[in-house]
Amino acid sequence: MKSEINRLQACLLMLAVFITAPVQLSAQRKVTFLASDKLEVTADLYLYDHGAPYIILFHQENSSRGEYREIAPKLLKLGFNCLAVDLRSGKECRFVKNETAAEAQKNHLSATTLDCEKDVLAAIEYVGKTAIKNRYILFGSSFSASLAMKVANHNRKTTAVIAFSPGEHFSSVKVKDWLKDFDKLLYVTSTRREQPFVTELIGDIPAQCLTKYQPSGDGVHGAPALWNENPSASDDWMSLMMFVKKVKEEKYR
Repeated sequence: MKSEINRLQACLLMLAVFITAPVQLSAQRKVTFLASDKLEVTADLYLYDHGAPYIILFHQENSSRGEYREIAPKLLKLGFNCLAVDLRSGKECRFVKNETAAEAQKNHLSATTLDCEKDVLAAIEYVGKTAIKNRYILFGSSFSASLAMKVANHNRKTTAVIAFSPGEHFSSVKVKDWLKDFDKLLYVTSTRREQPFVTELIGDIPAQCLTKYQPSGDGVHGAPALWNENPSASDDWMSLMMFVKKVKEEKYR
């Protein structure tokens, strides 16, 4: 109980910093790397410290790495480097065009949401080659949350998954089958409408692995729940920060 109170106090302090401090993008630079089918994948790299662990960020449908332009700088303040990835299935978000999707189209490569697993794996490989601490958290939004859970399962270098609005987003496969014997710390949140489907999806995940958060009100689909324009964003950030602090205490000592 005492540790939970201390964690809550630390998160309240950090939340106050989030609210009052301006967002800085000076640590951001664009990087590229190759997927297994030689597609050039574009991502934004946000560096907190070369020795810090990573959170790898994946966007939702019809989106881009721009989905995390507001979110990633705040995650840096929690002591993580971030890599926000353009997946090959996407378009644009916040005036940031999806360069990986454009490259896939130019080279006539398959770019379904399932094909994006190649890009997820390529991002992990890139972090593995550049990070001093070769362990990471995967952060997914909508369909990419489901992919992140799949890739993380039984992956010894993945410490945790943050899943905003995961679900059965693929017509040809059943996501729940990917999650058998799931063995990572998992944070899951969704809109009120999505809640019954998400509850079914994660029903077999051990309680000791799972942190489930249901926002007040209807909620916002995917990672945009953390954008400032969402009225409940501060509550959503509070919940997420408590989880990330837990991961750091348990996995990054």
